[in-house]
Parts: sequence; structure tokens; C-alpha cells
Amino acid sequence: MNIFYEDTMPYALEHFRDWGNVQSFNHKTIKPEDIVDADLLFVRSTTKVDEYLVGQCRKLKFVATATSGSNHVDIDYLKSRNIGFASAAGSNAIAVAEYVVSAILVMAEKLNWQAEGKTVGVVGAGQVGTQVERKLSALGMDVRLCDPPLEASGDTRNFVSLEEVMTCDVITLHVPLVRSGEHPTLYMFDHDRLQAISEKQVLINAARGEVVDNQALLNLLTSGKQMNLVFDVWENEPDINFQLVPYIDIATAHIAGHTIEGKAKGTSFVYRHAAKALELANEVEWSSLLPKNEHTQLNLNQDSQITQDTIRDIVFSVYDIRDDDAAFRQQVKDGDTFRYYRKNYPIRREFASLQVNAGNLTGTKAIYELGFSPFD
Repeated sequence: MNIFYEDTMPYALEHFRDWGNVQSFNHKTIKPEDIVDADLLFVRSTTKVDEYLVGQCRKLKFVATATSGSNHVDIDYLKSRNIGFASAAGSNAIAVAEYVVSAILVMAEKLNWQAEGKTVGVVGAGQVGTQVERKLSALGMDVRLCDPPLEASGDTRNFVSLEEVMTCDVITLHVPLVRSGEHPTLYMFDHDRLQAISEKQVLINAARGEVVDNQALLNLLTSGKQMNLVFDVWENEPDINFQLVPYIDIATAHIAGHTIEGKAKGTSFVYRHAAKALELANEVEWSSLLPKNEHTQLNLNQDSQITQDTIRDIVFSVYDIRDDDAAFRQQVKDGDTFRYYRKNYPIRREFASLQVNAGNLTGTKAIYELGFSPFD
């Protein structure tokens, strides 16, 4: 069996090598003739899978993307050829939620407010939005979910309207890109909605770039509108509108979900999907492949109190989003450097990689609900 995988999938060789002949490829140089003998094809979001790429693959049985989104895959075409498909939806949900936590703690410092008691509107309550709700609730924030499709499907959680979300202190976006239908998300935040956001609110986009009209936003900002913005995703990636970047408080290169755990889980998810579909062995455990973490334990001073500053310092010891913002501004200047930075993103761990000994301090529950591990 011939297995091809995109070279940005961590631990792919370790997962797939027992199944047959394994070969990696680069998304920028892959050609249809390179994979004509493929039985299995595994990609990330940088490889477009369509009739052009796989039309000559007469043996292809299964395609999977090790990412949550699947806009880059022509699923209808695969169905027409009876080729199996799976995504790694939810594999990076914790990573994205922790990105949002780090961002909010930075913005709280900028705006001189306490996160506790602030309202957050989470637009999109799927696997990512659910993790965001969980972690922001641990900070003591009043989280409100907005997801009309889930609400219409019978989800029993309490939902609010987008109009109510627009009144929240923080608005954070976690929806897929939907271009048509009853609940489109393309330009969900258009000129009018962007105009309605005040200089006291925070807007975070960790969904898809096209959920926010970037040109409308730039027009507002260049005309003098003041906003507090955190952007991980952009229209027309990787060839984004770099004129927008100086106006963004925290700007990053679509890396919110790029923890090593999230990427490894993405590989593992598609490995297990393929194994189930094709009745293959699935004995590899992704967590056993992770590198040893250099900073694994933290003892808190038992004479101190757990405050927002304490939590911020603990969060930043694992993931300080300001480092990614600085790297973006210094290193990403065009589409090629955007791609390069994403492909060569440094290893980032999730909160659970750090064991925190909080003893009997008041407020320890928040630390562990954020995802940090207790001492064994």
C-alpha cells in the first residue's frame, strides 16, 4: 500500500510506516503525477485536494486532512469516486482556546481590567468554542454562546443572539467559513457590525479570515476608528493585506491551533479514521511521541494569593502570545514568509504540559480548570 503525507504533519512516519510504503511531499511542489499510485493521501490545509490533484489516482481509497477545517478538500468529488474522507475536527480545540486565554490576559492588561465578571460572546460553539467557553469560565468570565445552526439542531445549551453578542466586552469568533445557505459566515462581521464595536470592546478572530471583511475593517481604522483587535486569521492567506497589521493589537500567522499536542492529535485522528475505515492496525499512541518538556513543574508561593497576575504569569510561562505577535511583525512580510513561518513554527506546548503545585491557596480551582496539571 502506498501512503503519501504532507511533510508538515508531525509524527506521520511513526504512525503510517507499518501500513506500507510511506512518502512525504511538500505542498508547494506536489504534482498529480507524483501521487498517481497513492492508496492513502494525508494532507494539511496547505494542500488543495480536488480532481486536478487526485484525478489520476486510480487506486486511491482514502483522503484525510489533519486539520479541523476542510475547505481545501473537494469532498463532493471524493464522494463521486467513492473515496473515503475524514478530517481531524477538534484536534486543535484546546490549543485555540489557550491562544484565546493568553490573548485576553494581554488585552486585560492593556485595557486595565479584570477578566472576572467581564462578558464574552463566543460565536461558534463547536469543539473549539466549547473549549473556549470552558477556559474563559475558569477565568471567571461570563461566557455567552452564539451558534444558530447548533441551536436549530436541538443543542440544549443556552444560546444568545448575535445582537446580544455585540454588547459583550469580548467577542471571539470560532465559526467555519460558510459562503451560502441559511447561516452564512462569509463577512459575518461586515462594515456595519465592525462599526458597531466600541473602543472598549475586544474582537478576536481565530476562525477564518473571511468571516471578517478585512477591507471594510481597514477602511474604518484608517478613517480614525479605535478598536482592540486580535487576529490570527486573515483574508486571502497567505497573501494577506499587510496594511492592516499595524492596527492590530495582537497579530499572528494562523497558528492559534499549532501546539505540538494539537498537531500530533491531528495526525493521530486521521490515522485512526483511516484504520477504522480500512480495517488497519492502529496501535500507535500519539502522546508517547511528544518531546520531553523542559519546564514541567511549578511551585507557587504559599504566602501569596492567586490573582489575575498570578494566572497570567503561569499562562505566559507556557504560552506568551506576545512572542508570536513579535515574531509575526519581524518575520512575516509577504506570502512566502507567511508560509515559511507557519511551516517552521517553534514547538509550543499546551497548558497540561505544566504541573502546578498550588497547595491550599484560594483560587487553585481556576488554575486546574484552565488545563494545568496538578502534581502527581
